[in-house]
Amino acid sequence: MTKAIRIHATGGPEVLKWDDIEVGEPGPGQVRLQQSACGLNYIDVYGRSGMYPVGDLPAVLGMEGAGVVDAVGEGVNDFAPGDRVAYPMNLGAYAQARLIDANVLVGLPDSISDETAAAMMLKGLTAHYLLHRTYPVQAGDSILVYAAAGGVGLILCQWARLLGATVIGCVGSAEKAQLATDNGCHHTILYRDEDIASRARELTDGVGVAAAYDSIGQATFAASLDSLRPFGVLATYGNASGPVEPFNPGILAARGSLYVTRPTLATHISTPALLGEGARRLLEVVSSGQVQIRVNQTMPLADCAEAHRQLEARETTGSTVLKI
Repeated sequence: MTKAIRIHATGGPEVLKWDDIEVGEPGPGQVRLQQSACGLNYIDVYGRSGMYPVGDLPAVLGMEGAGVVDAVGEGVNDFAPGDRVAYPMNLGAYAQARLIDANVLVGLPDSISDETAAAMMLKGLTAHYLLHRTYPVQAGDSILVYAAAGGVGLILCQWARLLGATVIGCVGSAEKAQLATDNGCHHTILYRDEDIASRARELTDGVGVAAAYDSIGQATFAASLDSLRPFGVLATYGNASGPVEPFNPGILAARGSLYVTRPTLATHISTPALLGEGARRLLEVVSSGQVQIRVNQTMPLADCAEAHRQLEARETTGSTVLKI
């Protein structure tokens, strides 16, 4: 018997329950993990609220974690008991122990702690696909990053600056603006006080940004489009304010032959080759110290409901790790 955070119904943070669960032996291709930490992500809120499906209830939430392999099933050759591993985008992370397919795991070097790994896998691999695949950032590009002081945002800003981009971060307070600046932003926009598109164009001498990385969704869709240069790319990759409403593609023509894409991490790690490429680059920049993973909140997994409340209230910065 072990413990996990489960939901028995969708709803607010109050539906998160600290339950006893059974974890059996790993089947073919699986390992059993004893977990030490898991990450908190906005996708967890979507699952808890019912916006995203989580399968049959009760369900264990959480999409990224780190720990030690405890046992391996038949056919598992890449990992052995005692190996330190982490994973992204695999439902069931809010647990002391779990079964998981071996082919979604990433081995951890000694230079990266379990806490750091739990904070960076989903967020760091998201930053990777946005910067290297969705719109491959080139030196000299100007980009707009929403929630620049958040978990994905701080990684995006540092990594984009490393690639030679001019980084404009959109944040909600002066304190968050300072944090974003300390982590790679050249300029910040206070979205509560400033017009996002007007300020983005001012900061790019009227040209607009090459790409807008927008995790907010509905509330910022128009501002993101209006911030782009001709042929610019809007990557709308999150729904913090709700999903983007249907729109007439003709508005993209009028604004300069723009591109809009709705990428997901699941697609970008859907094969071992894709996962391996992204994980290799992520581990390299973090191990070298070129990208820092900011774990600014930690709390016990049993207090997960409070962690969700803080995340939804935009009271957090950087990454939140739930300790097990």
